[in-house]
Amino acid sequence: MVAVGTGAADEVDAALVRDLAAEFARAVPWHKRLAVEVPAKVPSLSAADFAQAVTEGVLLARWRYFVGRGADEPTLESLLVVAPDELADEARRGVERGLVVARAYSLGRDLANCPAATLSAVRMAEVALEVGAASGLSVEVFDKDQLIELGCGGLLGVNRGSVDPPRMIRLRYEPDDPTGRIALVGKGVMYDSGGISLKPSDESHAQMKNDMTGAAAVLASMTALRDLGCTAAVTGYLMCTDNMPSGSAMKLGDILRMRNGKTVEVLNTDAEGRLVMADALALATEEPVDAIVDIATLTGACLRTFGVEVAGLMGNNPALIDQLKRAGTASDELVWELPLYRPYRSQLDSSVADFTNMGGVNAGSITAALFLEEFVDGHPWAHLDIAGTAQLPAPRTWRNKGATGFGTKLLIEFALGFRRPADDQAASS
Repeated sequence: MVAVGTGAADEVDAALVRDLAAEFARAVPWHKRLAVEVPAKVPSLSAADFAQAVTEGVLLARWRYFVGRGADEPTLESLLVVAPDELADEARRGVERGLVVARAYSLGRDLANCPAATLSAVRMAEVALEVGAASGLSVEVFDKDQLIELGCGGLLGVNRGSVDPPRMIRLRYEPDDPTGRIALVGKGVMYDSGGISLKPSDESHAQMKNDMTGAAAVLASMTALRDLGCTAAVTGYLMCTDNMPSGSAMKLGDILRMRNGKTVEVLNTDAEGRLVMADALALATEEPVDAIVDIATLTGACLRTFGVEVAGLMGNNPALIDQLKRAGTASDELVWELPLYRPYRSQLDSSVADFTNMGGVNAGSITAALFLEEFVDGHPWAHLDIAGTAQLPAPRTWRNKGATGFGTKLLIEFALGFRRPADDQAASS
């Protein structure tokens, strides 16, 4: 038997229960069957929320991604959640929700950990078609010729050095009488070598298979929306390519024309994420939308600012920013706001194009966000920089070592609780 103490009962919340359930599951790694009891009364937590947190914590802690090595470690076969008779139905509902969330998060992790040689942009599109159909999503895949027709110069420019063609994947979740409309944009750089601005050959370079974590989080989160009863309509854009050096690769000094007609001088081919996402942000503004949120492993500056457990958050709408902060707290995927300090926009000035893709040596997270803002046409928008949180050096509670899939739970919570920013702002004023 493993006993786990919770401390004072009135201080127990879902994050604590999820963490403790994960610690319990990690303490018995060779046990295939586990059981957890839902207490008769927790003053600050319902039976459903307790059971959901337990389910998420155990399943996510015991998630594994192996190719060969470690396959002898037993996988979890069953989790028994025991509750008093009067709470059984409520606890069952919590378990069911926990299963949906854990399944989605596991998908995000699977994708983010998959080697780039296996998960190309083309294969990502095939995965989206398969899981989208099973999750009530409509899925459109745009190939290179269609991207040329659309004028997606950013995605096409980054793809120039690759032997694998690019893909833009558009996912749609459309409930009856939607209460709002959200666009999610995910960076899907399947492998980022840096292009001509080649990254150093170190451990961080080897981790660059996770540079599509943003796209993985968008896809994974959207697979959960139908089963969790999301009332907002959600459109997801996955901008997928790898960024490779070759004789045909994008060069420093090249000028790209983006979907919205703006031109960008390329000063650094390793600042490619903002280029692929810019096209999708522009496309998102061409449809009715109440809020746009992008998520990307974008800047090393954000990693150096917040480390590996907090993501950066910036945007142009305080009500939308507040919703994402609340979603981060509820999901235990924490975010911290940085200022969208517009005087730094001058660092992106170009003498030959509308602007450059790279600011100065300082405030790199902020100048990257200011670049992205050029493509949202004034719509309520927020940017999540998950460069630090996309990779963990060691497991901690329900979080795994390696590519984490960060953002899946946060986006689920955000979509489920979404209010139009104008309505949210009016309610708080």
